[in-house]
Amino acid sequence: MANTLHPSKVHFSALTLENLDGVSGIVQPVTQTQSVTLESSATMLVTDFSVSHPYTLPTGSSIAQALETMKQAGVRLLMLVNASGNFTGVVNARELIGGRRITLAMQKHQIGRDEVTAEMIQTPRSELHSLSYAKISHASVGDLVETLKSSGDQHVLITEPDGSGGSRIRGIISASNISRALGVDLNHPPEARTFSSICQVLLGHDL
Repeated sequence: MANTLHPSKVHFSALTLENLDGVSGIVQPVTQTQSVTLESSATMLVTDFSVSHPYTLPTGSSIAQALETMKQAGVRLLMLVNASGNFTGVVNARELIGGRRITLAMQKHQIGRDEVTAEMIQTPRSELHSLSYAKISHASVGDLVETLKSSGDQHVLITEPDGSGGSRIRGIISASNISRALGVDLNHPPEARTFSSICQVLLGHDL
């Protein structure tokens, strides 16, 4: 067994500092832009939480807090977590801005708008759809669009095993990201907002 030197007996040397004469540029990350087609790998359109920070919100947060978080993060969907850190559902910008769920929550709980919480208007986990990362890894963008064209979902969660016999959320795919990647303008025509309509815009018909 090798002997480990005590830190006090290890010799360290000061590095020689240099000035910045002749230095003017700054290294920038190389962005590799790959064109996306219906034949491309579906993984290209996954917002992967192993490399991209997921935006979450406590279930007890007010709808004002939820909307502000979206504005700050530049996203249209937040994942809700309870006090135990468990995923409970999602809340989207459409519901926060003018959805009827807020009105229903106010009526049901007999409260004012400022008392409505994100949990009260969430789309619960039981109503959400998902695809496993393993399936996505062997699928194309066209497969993804075909699979989801009839659901009308704006977002689909991607899952993977959590190592304890359960699953965890690995990432998310949104209709808006697919539209952007395929070059479909969400506002022209305005109905190009779902996976199904993306197919219609691109191909002139459903897949």
